[in-house]
Amino acid sequence: MSIKEIQEEIIDEFSMFDDWEERYQYVIDLGNSLPLVEDQYKTDENIIKGCQSKVWLHGEQNDGNVVFTADSDAILTKGIIAILIRVFSNQKPADILEADTDFIDEIGLKEHLSPTRANGLVSMIKQIKMYALAFSAKS
Repeated sequence: MSIKEIQEEIIDEFSMFDDWEERYQYVIDLGNSLPLVEDQYKTDENIIKGCQSKVWLHGEQNDGNVVFTADSDAILTKGIIAILIRVFSNQKPADILEADTDFIDEIGLKEHLSPTRANGLVSMIKQIKMYALAFSAKS
């Protein structure tokens, strides 16, 4: 699936919920479904700067696509990074760099986060794009 198709799928999923209480629970559930990250990737160099909670993000290239793994010590933050990984993992670096993140506004996520969490979300996206930039420079 393309990044845009995955984003549309997420927008559809969030539209099924009537209120933000249900949406928060869904974000938490998504975080709980994240595959466990190997301890070797829970290093200081993989911590996303600018997040209130600890968020580890690791990216590697596999058959030309960037594959991300992540974890967080906070349940809501783990759900947010799970959404981003779902969108951007297993995609080509150029597609990640060109992708917009308007879907975040469309599902209303950013406006329902505290300012520090919203800043953390921006930092997560920036780090994902930095991995894509690094891998596109290598190829």
